[in-house]
Amino acid sequence: MGWKEMLREIEIPPLWLAIFALAGWGVGRVLPVALPFGRELGLGLVAIGLALMGAAALQMVLRHTTFIPRRDPQALVTSGAFALSRNPIYLGDAFVLAGLLLIWQAALGLWLVPAFMVFITRRYIRAEEAMIGAHFGPAYAAYRARTRRWL
Repeated sequence: MGWKEMLREIEIPPLWLAIFALAGWGVGRVLPVALPFGRELGLGLVAIGLALMGAAALQMVLRHTTFIPRRDPQALVTSGAFALSRNPIYLGDAFVLAGLLLIWQAALGLWLVPAFMVFITRRYIRAEEAMIGAHFGPAYAAYRARTRRWL
């Protein structure tokens, strides 16, 4: 495996979540802005995000399909967490990021959440949607018509 392939394997969404979170942590350290009940709300958002990610990953494992980006899907999962969003793991990532920013008093960094969502859409979601569409055709088109990409 060449270095490009190795980089492709480690360049995964959790890495980008960590990078965006680190940027937010830095904002909170340099320009702290605490919101009323920010810590409590932040903890709640992190918990919701982790629960959503866990539920979606479990659903995919139970359907014997991958949750690793750039891998061929074996099944189209449309129920449970996937009835809420076509990308519940990425949505969970966004909740976790927002929660961490609130916990770290980085309210001025909340712009990182939509920036993360745009980045993930361009870097991963569009290609994943094309791959899923190629594998599952009309079934995916129907699912896509009734379920939003994010929320």
